[in-house]
Amino acid sequence: YQRRVREAVVSTQSTGDNRVRRRFKGQFLMPSIGYGSNKNTRHLMPDGFLKFVVHNVSDLELLLMQNKIYAAEIAHDVSAKKRKAIVERAQQLNIKVTNWQAKLRSEEDN
Repeated sequence: YQRRVREAVVSTQSTGDNRVRRRFKGQFLMPSIGYGSNKNTRHLMPDGFLKFVVHNVSDLELLLMQNKIYAAEIAHDVSAKKRKAIVERAQQLNIKVTNWQAKLRSEEDN
């Protein structure tokens, strides 16, 4: 008993007629490793800080010694009450908060 193995036939059926893959003029460019950013500046914000997403006040303690490298960004699902506490604690620890104004109302609005 002998097994026969079919050889894979490369045709347009298996590879497809994708115009992006075939690099037609006016199409999207395919992603390649050459489009990567510099390792030294990757993930850096324009002000030179790296983002660190904060969910509560205790997360700020992690940035205590790294406040010149990382900036805190308050997560989108944090309530206004906790945001206020996070911003106040960040000022005490001298930590930059990128979105400190979000969801905070002035005293006049209340």
